[in-house]
Amino acid sequence: MKILITGATGKVGSRFVPRMLAKGYEVTILARDAAKASALAELGARVVTGDLYNTAALPPAVEGIDAVIHLAALFRTFTDNDGIIKTNHAGTVALANAAIAAGVKRFIFVSTGNVYGSGYRHPAKENDPVNINDPRPYSSSKIAAEQELISLHKNTGFDVRVLRSGFVYGDKDPHIEEIIPFLKKMKRHSGSRMHMVHHLDVSQALTLLLHTDGLNGEIFNIADDAPITLYELADSVGQATDAFDPEEEPLNDPFEGIMDISKLRKMTGFRPLVPSYYVARDLDIL
Repeated sequence: MKILITGATGKVGSRFVPRMLAKGYEVTILARDAAKASALAELGARVVTGDLYNTAALPPAVEGIDAVIHLAALFRTFTDNDGIIKTNHAGTVALANAAIAAGVKRFIFVSTGNVYGSGYRHPAKENDPVNINDPRPYSSSKIAAEQELISLHKNTGFDVRVLRSGFVYGDKDPHIEEIIPFLKKMKRHSGSRMHMVHHLDVSQALTLLLHTDGLNGEIFNIADDAPITLYELADSVGQATDAFDPEEEPLNDPFEGIMDISKLRKMTGFRPLVPSYYVARDLDIL
């Protein structure tokens, strides 16, 4: 199977692409900087230089491709709000349209659990309301992209699948250490829980979505079995003392940040290989 993977040099992509190559997939990657993709090229990936801003680069990237796995995104820690929106929304739609024109059979979009708000009174489910006017550009741009992709599916029959991911970690990913300093700035409560997912399980879920028929137009949450408090997470890297406001009020919403993954389990047979952060720590795969 021939697959295009975007975001291949990012945190998720740089760990996912080698796994797919090792399984025998023919992998093409779209990279803004070919030099940064050299290690993946040495493993056997075909590199197309370009980015989502340049629509002229997209047809060569999707030519002859069976499926697209779209990982590329600009994150909430970037200060370029226009760039976040342009990449996450407009770039995603441009890639999908190029894929349709090229006859690509399947398109998997990796979104985020950050599309959810609070007040659901239960772990967030795929059919819970999300706010396209969310003031956080990362979240609102992902919601806009999701909605336009689902519209493409409804209007054209294009096989789109959306995966809303928890906080990805593991495989020597510095993601955890990088986010801890932002917790106090974002005024996160120490008792809030973060729903995480190991790179191994992101790979498992994406592979299931790639090969499981009958999932056209569906949205899925992906996370592990044991959301962890932000205090525990910060404490695990020795930064709990400075990460939170010592005068914080009681926690308002105990379900905020937690996702229901029963749909993915039911429709694909997904079971987390790494069911919790503590399992990953004990197995030395952080």
